Amino acid sequence: MIAATALLALATGCGSGSDEPAGGSTSHPSGTTSHPVKDTSITAEPGERFTLTVDQNASTREYWYLVDPEPDSSVLVSRGQDSASDSGDEPVAGAGHRLTFTFEAKGRGTTRFTLLHCTFTTCQGNTSARPPEITAPSAPPTTGAVTPSQAPERITYTVIVD
Repeated sequence: MIAATALLALATGCGSGSDEPAGGSTSHPSGTTSHPVKDTSITAEPGERFTLTVDQNASTREYWYLVDPEPDSSVLVSRGQDSASDSGDEPVAGAGHRLTFTFEAKGRGTTRFTLLHCTFTTCQGNTSARPPEITAPSAPPTTGAVTPSQAPERITYTVIVD
């Protein structure tokens, strides 16, 4: 009887701790491919999902945003963003985190989109949920203005779906 109770406890305690099936979500029919941030030319098939993961840190006002030009929705759609702390499950003041952008290829064609990387020296008025009001390249510098060397980094991606 003790052995049966121990076996039952062991069997019920081995779940993943989430409502998702073991091995992750099955809602992505062709799986999800992770691309390096600097991989600016991406080829995908219709229905394929891919991710781009970046580091950011709210304590230093370092954020990434999906900005114009956003992808042509007939070719590629954004499926949102997920964030994971660098410090694990326990929040740690000042710790950074990894932000993952997920996209899904919809139909054949070519499209472009841009990620904007802001730091406290390159963007003003931004938060984790709101990009700065001016996301275009900096105007010619004037006294107190952002200089070209302090312009936010923009990475434009070209996605070919075939």
